[in-house]
Amino acid sequence: MTRKHHETRSVVLTRKPRRIRHLRRILIVCEGEKTEPNYFKAFPANPVVNDDIDIKGIGTNTVFVVNEAVRLRDEADKKGEPYIEVWVVFDKDDFPLSDFEKAVATATTNRIKCAYSIESFEIWYLLHFNYYDTGMSRSDYIEKLSTLLERPYTKNDETMYKTLSRKMKVAIKNASTLYNRQCCKPLADRNPVTLVFQLVERLTEK
Repeated sequence: MTRKHHETRSVVLTRKPRRIRHLRRILIVCEGEKTEPNYFKAFPANPVVNDDIDIKGIGTNTVFVVNEAVRLRDEADKKGEPYIEVWVVFDKDDFPLSDFEKAVATATTNRIKCAYSIESFEIWYLLHFNYYDTGMSRSDYIEKLSTLLERPYTKNDETMYKTLSRKMKVAIKNASTLYNRQCCKPLADRNPVTLVFQLVERLTEK
């Protein structure tokens, strides 16, 4: 009787190395604690542009906002979690012109993108309805917005993105036209103007 010999084979299973998912991260640092962050946080995710958006509401002056953006950018670099872009969102509003000019210059030197507004962020909201090229104060913005919205406008309104999103293309066109007419003037003479449309275009590009 012939005994059959069974060979024992050891099988070595090799796992494929895990693919590390690198987030294409964007940092947005806002001067306001609520108004601007609430607006940008309402944007739907757009994986074509990025996988992650960090939005910080600082609630302080223009120069500090830019310096904080630089600090956060450098800190992320040291951790090996760099941002592909860093934006700062701030207003001229009641701050001295010298501070506003310093903030813009510091951002440019440090390769930080500016989405500033003169006089305030609300000019971006107004441009969803009409084209404006006459200088206004914050109180003018609030009064006009309340009329156009047919309800009292409040700065920390969390519904503004939803309310205005269908008119975004109009706002981008109006803001772009306004910027092209104002950009050759000194900063002191650019009221009104807003570069928020450039950040919005970045977040919504396909």
